[in-house]
Amino acid sequence: MSHDTQEVTPDIWMQHMRRGAFEEAWKHSDLVLRSRAGAPCWHLPRHLQYIWNGKSLEGKRVLVRCYHGLGDTIQFIRYAPLLKAIAAKVIVWAQPPLLPLLETTAGIDELLPLHDGSPDAEYDIDVEVMEMPHIFRTTLPTIPTKIPYLHVEPKPLASDKKQLAVGLVWKAGDWDSRRSIPFSLLSPLAQVQGIKLYILQADAAAAGWQEGTGIHPGKFNLAEYARVVRGLDLLITVDSMPAHLAGALGVPVWTLLHAEADWRWMENRDDSPWYPTMRLFRQEQLDEWEPVIERITAELKQLSNV
Repeated sequence: MSHDTQEVTPDIWMQHMRRGAFEEAWKHSDLVLRSRAGAPCWHLPRHLQYIWNGKSLEGKRVLVRCYHGLGDTIQFIRYAPLLKAIAAKVIVWAQPPLLPLLETTAGIDELLPLHDGSPDAEYDIDVEVMEMPHIFRTTLPTIPTKIPYLHVEPKPLASDKKQLAVGLVWKAGDWDSRRSIPFSLLSPLAQVQGIKLYILQADAAAAGWQEGTGIHPGKFNLAEYARVVRGLDLLITVDSMPAHLAGALGVPVWTLLHAEADWRWMENRDDSPWYPTMRLFRQEQLDEWEPVIERITAELKQLSNV
């Protein structure tokens, strides 16, 4: 077994990223890129497919495939202006609900709705949106942080100007239940004086919401949802798409993380280099959300000045 093959393990990459040692992570990514040269991946689920072949994007028509979740696209579409600075054309093939928001992002020449067929575009080289930090050899100081990079007009909320408009999201996708919080644990937030709580959880009733706790502003498409988020003073959310949306819009957001959080939130930080308006609240013990709720309740009381 070669040295390169021994080094190609996802755990090593993850360890580097969580420590903020991005330069070391990209060395590992280079090994992975070489190890899979010529190997097909189209039989894999879309989110597991690798796209970039390691070649330069300079002067090329580049197709950006958005094969992961909505939050992933929102986080990494920030690279579009950097890409446009070197590419002849930037084509983004993205999830249809996101297209109205992505129209407000700089650096994109053409937007196409993602579907299960082939892209309706002519291009020279393609990449997956989450590959761009590797392509640009991002380090902590060079993360693109021109915030906001999504732009919407705030939706006026029926809130007393003396009260803070605070949004709440407590359930993430079913694929990782550790990210979600039982709604019953969040009752202390509803008791905080000086705030008006807005329920921004998708399928709120199915996620445990009980009518009478907070204001449910109704169902929206993603563009209208973004306007609601933009109108908030603060969003409190688990690790899910709304956290990225608030961060990309420049809205203050408190993101609640389980003890083994995703690599993008790194380790031992209460801030995020990806989103300047974000604070991170982490579990200290696996699956123990109560201390996290106690901390954010205390912080919320201070914020509301009541």
